[in-house]
Amino acid sequence: MTGLYDADLTSVRKAIGNNGDVEIREFTIRGTGTRAAIVFVDGLMNNDLMDTHLIRPLMLVGIPEAEQEQFNRSSDTIKSYISSQMLPVSEIKHTARLLELVQSVLVGTTGLLVDGMQGAFLVGSAKGKSRNLEEPLSEALLRGPRVGFTERLADNTGLLRLHGKNESLLLTRFEVGNRVKKDLIIAYMKDIADPKLVEEVVTRIQKLEIDDPLESGYIEQLIEENVMSPFQQVQNTERPDRVIGALLEGRVAILLDGTPYALIVPVTFSMLLQSPEDYYERWISGSFVRLLRFLSALLALLAPALYISFISFHPGLIPTKLALTIIETRQGVPFPSIIEALIMEIAIEILREAGIRLPKPIGPAMGIVGGLIIGDAAVQAGIVSPFLVIVVAVTAISSFTIPVYSAGITLRVLRFTAMFFAAVLGLYGVVMFFLLLCSHLVILKSFGVPYASPMVPYGISDLKDFLIRFPLKVMKKRPRMLKPNDPDRRN
Repeated sequence: MTGLYDADLTSVRKAIGNNGDVEIREFTIRGTGTRAAIVFVDGLMNNDLMDTHLIRPLMLVGIPEAEQEQFNRSSDTIKSYISSQMLPVSEIKHTARLLELVQSVLVGTTGLLVDGMQGAFLVGSAKGKSRNLEEPLSEALLRGPRVGFTERLADNTGLLRLHGKNESLLLTRFEVGNRVKKDLIIAYMKDIADPKLVEEVVTRIQKLEIDDPLESGYIEQLIEENVMSPFQQVQNTERPDRVIGALLEGRVAILLDGTPYALIVPVTFSMLLQSPEDYYERWISGSFVRLLRFLSALLALLAPALYISFISFHPGLIPTKLALTIIETRQGVPFPSIIEALIMEIAIEILREAGIRLPKPIGPAMGIVGGLIIGDAAVQAGIVSPFLVIVVAVTAISSFTIPVYSAGITLRVLRFTAMFFAAVLGLYGVVMFFLLLCSHLVILKSFGVPYASPMVPYGISDLKDFLIRFPLKVMKKRPRMLKPNDPDRRN
């Protein structure tokens, strides 16, 4: 900016262009006759705050006669006097860059230009619009906090501060987006997290090249290591307690303005099958439910593939009575087992997707209609066998037990791959698919941490929180795979 009032105001008007919602209000500072102007976006600005704390001090109170000479002395004295004595607002900044002024105004900040002062003030006046704090829809718990993140970054950082009252909790702010700027926060415990991990996260965030990060899912996909892997290498969550728990282990969280989903790195496969509730219940109950979840994940992944392999290739491995019953119920079914299973699985996926997208009042009706069609009607029509209906139902219910929705989608996709392996090679194909999957998991990494840890590489101390969740009194060490600065927990 040039420092000349008329020229700067003309430049601002030119930079704003034809944006009809941007207003420029010119006035005179009382007592000096100095011209000034505020630039703001109608609808984003907090009108009460601006009327009371910006316009009123300048227009109605003004400069006392005894101080007018000092006020008009130079650009620096004008800037110093206004910021220290005339603007009783907490958020104020001075800029000499026209681009920064316009970008700030377009996100709710008010720009203040004063004749004789070089540059402009940026006054924090954004109207805080936020929904109420509600229980996370995607991560409901029976026991645990009933509060989740919102779309407002200030609310989310406040929740983190509230849940993690600790002076070592560090929130570092970044700006991402080449065309649409958004604030991003990296959160970690500075005396626990490995500095190399924090540095790696910061480096990847600073290298982001994206027009507009609409949701944290964009950040998640751009900072992960292996984009071809079906497994997510960054965990997303709506729960502040899960984020605080991860930070206390030495992980790093990423929060983006405009989304209720925070990201946690690094992540391991076992984390995707763990729920915060595992730690809120006694260790025996928590461990039982966790084991049940691992079994459900296996069923969700392999049950239809095992059905196809046993029916098509290895009926001799099925107990004789059961085999006879299955053969009897499949009488009249015109399709091979792979086609039969594909029909049912695709129908289930379509119903599930439709149930999510439909408005809430219609969703339950869709479930009832789908249950009638996929269940008895399909069997009566001779399209599928009753045994397959049971297998598909168990598979679908098992997939609902996965605590992280994104991990559930991954297992659903891999299930179809396993079915094709089973249709070609039978049980050998299922075993080959499982070995290939394990091989992929072993070489996969998330921010340098092996995805299959603590099994590969083997870490005996980290096994206390793997399949079995040991009593909290025994878990005195933080996960060694994260290389925390402070390895000891204080239970």
